[in-house]
Amino acid sequence: MMPSERTEDYLEALSEIIDEKGFAKVKDISETLSVSPSSVTEMFQKLKQSGYINYEKYRGVTLTPKGLDIAVKTKKRHETLREFLCILGVPDMIANEDACRIEHVVNAETMKRLTKFVSFVQDFDESPRWLNHFKHYYATGKHFSCKKFGKNESNETDNS
Repeated sequence: MMPSERTEDYLEALSEIIDEKGFAKVKDISETLSVSPSSVTEMFQKLKQSGYINYEKYRGVTLTPKGLDIAVKTKKRHETLREFLCILGVPDMIANEDACRIEHVVNAETMKRLTKFVSFVQDFDESPRWLNHFKHYYATGKHFSCKKFGKNESNETDNS
């Protein structure tokens, strides 16, 4: 059974906090996810029952290998989606918010292709010409003139 969006969000947040300080507490997650401490405690109990975390009340929480696996995969999807949106020119804050929503519903095949695409674009030493053309098109609604290819500014064949 696939973990819920909420489960993935908790595990991703836990992973980030644990990476930072070695463990996480209810207060850390409550602040990070903007939820009440009682909601965090309830979710911690569910995550423990599902085998995702090691949790004892009033002690720090750590991820089990199963929980860490989901957290890492969720974080990777998030980062790839955010990078993809940034490549398109979406502002960082919006790209991050959208990636957080999309990461839970994107199909594995789509994710595989997006990952390859992001890697492909990032392998260039500088922004690829076609990406600069897209940015120009987005800003102006017009394609670059391609006269050397027999096209005029409106992309109609130049018969002169």
